[in-house]
Amino acid sequence: MTTERKTPIRYGMVGGGAGAFIGAVHRHAAGLDGEYQLVCGAFSRNQDNNQATAAELNIAPERVYADWQQLLAAEAALPAEQRMQLLVVVTPNQLHVPISSAALQAGFAVFCEKPAGVTLQETRELATVLKQSNQLYGLAHTYLGYPMVWQARELVQSGALGQLRKIYVEYPQGWLTDDLESSENKQASWRTDPAQAGASGCMADIGTHAFGMAEFISGQRVTELCAELKSHVPGRRLDDDGAALFRTAEGASGVLMASQICAGEENALKIRLYGEKGSLEWHQMEPNTVILKPHGAPVQLLRAGRGMPGLGQEANRRCRLPSGHPEGYLEAMANLYSDFAAAIRAGEHGQPSGVPGIAAGLRGMAFIETVAASGSSNQKWLAVPDIRDSL
Repeated sequence: MTTERKTPIRYGMVGGGAGAFIGAVHRHAAGLDGEYQLVCGAFSRNQDNNQATAAELNIAPERVYADWQQLLAAEAALPAEQRMQLLVVVTPNQLHVPISSAALQAGFAVFCEKPAGVTLQETRELATVLKQSNQLYGLAHTYLGYPMVWQARELVQSGALGQLRKIYVEYPQGWLTDDLESSENKQASWRTDPAQAGASGCMADIGTHAFGMAEFISGQRVTELCAELKSHVPGRRLDDDGAALFRTAEGASGVLMASQICAGEENALKIRLYGEKGSLEWHQMEPNTVILKPHGAPVQLLRAGRGMPGLGQEANRRCRLPSGHPEGYLEAMANLYSDFAAAIRAGEHGQPSGVPGIAAGLRGMAFIETVAASGSSNQKWLAVPDIRDSL
């Protein structure tokens, strides 16, 4: 018996040149299952960096472009069987919407780093472009690719916790404890620059991950919040720390914390959900376990691994190895790429099945703007905008 050989999906990348963390992550993840081939790019505005990155990645010289505008124009002019099919956007935030919008209008699918943009209004406009383009748009909420995040979601949906009452989600890091931006650290510089990052620093960078995970696992929609944002490092222009109380439409209350000045912390995203019948928790730095605590019964550890007992279909589908063989961040991102590839091959439009899409982007921007407004206001509670009219 022979299996039909799949032709790799051709993709291009804007951003992600040498020295940029997330571009390499995307390339590693895209290559993990043999579903993609990187065929072109505009990797850096610094042309020496751009050319060096392309050479290291074995990109044909004629498909290394000086900027994203040149890339889109040149790729669109190629024969259909040669041009890229998907554009991956890994630039600072202020370019996410302009590049994504232009790519969709040029006939390319888009996979973009989060947040979707720098304002809710421009992201609403992007949603309109997506509707008109008949293309696919995905957002790189990497942590939603973990198998056990899907398992936690299924436990909530199955009623294992009963009616949810409380949601705690936190994302502490320590890498911005010092004034790295003044030392010309590229990653710190753009994330703390309002012109590139938008109205928020920490909350836009990692708070959106915490917010998206809380809504994804709980299946509930945050309707209002009360926030405090702070910049602890003297001279820093955007928040490096914050917290919010929130309420959901379904009656749960919650606490969200995100900080990049928690000295000694690495990447400690974690979530706990409490219902009337029990609770669960998941930790990103030990991602292969969900801890389930039924009320009045022994604690259960659900473990990742193909064929492991107790795992639902969606969690099991995202497991690549037998139990006891750790899978991590790259595999989580690769799961998003794998689902995106399946959506492209199936001719889907709008949001790729299994991948966060424009709805997640709109929700993230609604969260960022509400947190920023609440953090600078004396009013206790602010409503989170309802984005459903944009979908």
